[in-house]
Amino acid sequence: MVKSMNAAVAGLRTHQTRMDVISNNIANINTWGYKARTANFQDSLYTNMVTSSSGKIMAGSTGGVNASQIGYGSGVGSISSNFSVGSGQYTGNSLDCMINGPAFFIVGPFQKDGDGSVKVEEGKIAIEDPDEEDGLYKGKTLPIGDTSLTLSRVGIFTVDSNGFLVDANGNYVYGYTYNHEYDPDKEQGTDNMPIIYDELVPLRIPIVDDADATKSAEYSTDKDAECFRMTTYTVGKDGTIVGVDRDKVPRTIGQLAVVLVENPNGLEQDNGYLFTAGDNAGEVYLTTSNTATGEIMSNYLEMSNVDLAYEISLMITGQRGYQANTKMITVTDQMLEELVNMKR
Repeated sequence: MVKSMNAAVAGLRTHQTRMDVISNNIANINTWGYKARTANFQDSLYTNMVTSSSGKIMAGSTGGVNASQIGYGSGVGSISSNFSVGSGQYTGNSLDCMINGPAFFIVGPFQKDGDGSVKVEEGKIAIEDPDEEDGLYKGKTLPIGDTSLTLSRVGIFTVDSNGFLVDANGNYVYGYTYNHEYDPDKEQGTDNMPIIYDELVPLRIPIVDDADATKSAEYSTDKDAECFRMTTYTVGKDGTIVGVDRDKVPRTIGQLAVVLVENPNGLEQDNGYLFTAGDNAGEVYLTTSNTATGEIMSNYLEMSNVDLAYEISLMITGQRGYQANTKMITVTDQMLEELVNMKR
């Protein structure tokens, strides 16, 4: 079979893959937090018809000769993701959150066992010697591959029956809690309750330690512990979650943890809107919401960053490329037919 047929078939496969990627983007145009993908082409393997050679400066010799190469069509070099921030859509739910920046939320199942440099005990991941500076722990990374935690851009959060903050799939939302020392003579807030940055925990409404509820309110993972009953919630730009209980007393629940990924395109898409850190994701930096990560916007969810007009234009050019390759197969077939009919 002639080389033009092979090149055209390779082009058909490549353009079909591109159409698959475009179709997936358009299908997810209304999916929360979806990141558009792009199929990147590259030319295929080449065969040398004439090998290059250098010229010799001597009597009777010839000069240099350039290589003559012919290719075998095109292929998909890579499929990259666009991790730019999508537009925010107002939902009116105070626990719905989006990050107006490149960071990710940390969600996952309740941790019980750990290995490597991650210490896990009763749902807590110990962070050793955090270097705190303006909320960013420089040089501190989260070896997320040693846990079953995943990353998410979609902050559809609710409080379950046990008082834990969970996402739409029932994954626990991880962050930092406070030393809930309640002093009735002081206004309850972060100044009165210092945050604990050396542990990453599933966020939970503080428990009622005393029937009087005026001595202390502490964090606990005990499923039978009685939590304060909240009526409303607010989420600050730094991720601090405060709930107001039935007695109209504000109770600080904790602060959302976020991570920055060194190479976001190294993340691997999991089920739904979750990401896992692939081998090429690089370092996963554990931090809190700041100017580098982007502020947390309450009452909003991140929309897909798919540009429909751009995808339609890509679909048209992809269709024309597919048609051109089918035409090449038709022309090659006609040439072969002429060759077979030469004897007639």
